[in-house]
Amino acid sequence: MSKRRRTSSDKMIPNVCRRELGELSPRSFKLQQIASEDVVRRFEIYKKLEKHRGCVNTVSFNYDGDILISGSDDRRVILWDWATGKSKLSFPSDHRGNIFHAKFMPYTDDRSIVTCAADGQVRYAQILESGEVKISLLAKHQGGAHKLAIEPGSPHVFYSCGEDGLVQRFDLRTETATELFTCRLTQERRYTSIIHLNAIAIDPRDPNLFSVAGSDEYARLYDIRKYQSDGAPDFGQPVDYFCPAHLIGDRVGITGLAYSDHSELLASYNDESIYLFTHDMGLGHNPFPLSSKSVQNGKKGETSSLSSDIADKPTPQVYKGRMNCETVKGVGFFGPKSQYVVSGSDCGRIFIWRKKCGELIRVMEADKDVVNCIEVHPHTPVLASSGIENDIKIWTPTAGERAVLPSRIDEVKPKPWRWMHHISMPEELLMQLFSSLHRGRAESDHDADSPTSISPNGRDITELMISYNGIEDSSESDAGEGHNDDGESEEGGDEGHDSGPEDFFS
Repeated sequence: MSKRRRTSSDKMIPNVCRRELGELSPRSFKLQQIASEDVVRRFEIYKKLEKHRGCVNTVSFNYDGDILISGSDDRRVILWDWATGKSKLSFPSDHRGNIFHAKFMPYTDDRSIVTCAADGQVRYAQILESGEVKISLLAKHQGGAHKLAIEPGSPHVFYSCGEDGLVQRFDLRTETATELFTCRLTQERRYTSIIHLNAIAIDPRDPNLFSVAGSDEYARLYDIRKYQSDGAPDFGQPVDYFCPAHLIGDRVGITGLAYSDHSELLASYNDESIYLFTHDMGLGHNPFPLSSKSVQNGKKGETSSLSSDIADKPTPQVYKGRMNCETVKGVGFFGPKSQYVVSGSDCGRIFIWRKKCGELIRVMEADKDVVNCIEVHPHTPVLASSGIENDIKIWTPTAGERAVLPSRIDEVKPKPWRWMHHISMPEELLMQLFSSLHRGRAESDHDADSPTSISPNGRDITELMISYNGIEDSSESDAGEGHNDDGESEEGGDEGHDSGPEDFFS
């Protein structure tokens, strides 16, 4: 007779006994239960937070976990009492573009907030004792600024990255920005020089180390001590690179980065999967010299010449199933010891995998469209999600029944592929076209038995041409002053939004 697989509920009973006998501390018991699979399978929507009037691009909890901050295409910042579903404070950010990221600075009594947006600006908002909000402009990127990274435990220091490839370091004590370096492509690709950066993350175990990633296949690791020691002009040279061997040389990019509590680096690739890197998987500070050794490219069935050291590196853990083609999505960990990996998807669902083995254990229906952000509560099993819709979903493990995986996860197909990175140069346009043609040939060979099928390649090229023209048109229209992204005057941009700083202190 086959043995029944032990469930999380089965494992909980011995732990309860051990806790009652004093063999398991209450803290250890709590941590084990928070990370149990039973908790993951009982997540359901607890509340919907509804006040924004545009896509919600960022959500983040404060240190205590009682307040959630959000930013949106409506260019407003809202602070929520998520447990009651009520907003405590709502104020205009003074950004002229969609807010991409908003974070509390730690140890500031939740009164210091930093934001970045599609206008490239990095702003600092201070909630004063009077309830008013003082906002100052700290710096500006050329192109959108997608992500901020707060130095762990510091109420003053944080970093930003943007589509101009620039990485900046800020100190709120002086409200100054230091331009550290501009991230550039490898020498083997001379058609363009700048990497459009989407993500930056700081190692929680060693805040001197941080990684950035964007429009190419590499996550790059830097050590701020190298800059601080001598202000070295070559600081733009990473101390390490990370990339799965089969993606080296491929036309992919990274939309999200996250560090686990064990300093593992998680990277979410567009039009590909999610990968987990450990320190021993680094490719070194200069992985590009080639040797005669070839490895099989697992994605395209081709071979590429790599150095022997790179080809022999351990293989990163992979997490498959979600779709990441349309937007810039984040990725993260769940559990007190980062036991799970979580991500949104183009199909409007949330995916949760076991970190250790990559097994998909939960798929949750969240939005009708794309889910971009999954934020994990710092202390309890609570999630916040947001995306193309105007609301925020709060998830708690309160469902009466344990959920099971859908029978056919791949039945929901992504919408037509959109170009996530701005094409600012004609040579970039040409390289994207060549890349699209290459993908199209592979797909045509795969579908050769279906003469009536229509390759998406032509549609992708058309969309690229349209998007390129649209960027040129929008850049010309942006030259006019006094209007926001919706064509309204700046003075009228906040009409219909109520700001209630007094609520924050009630």
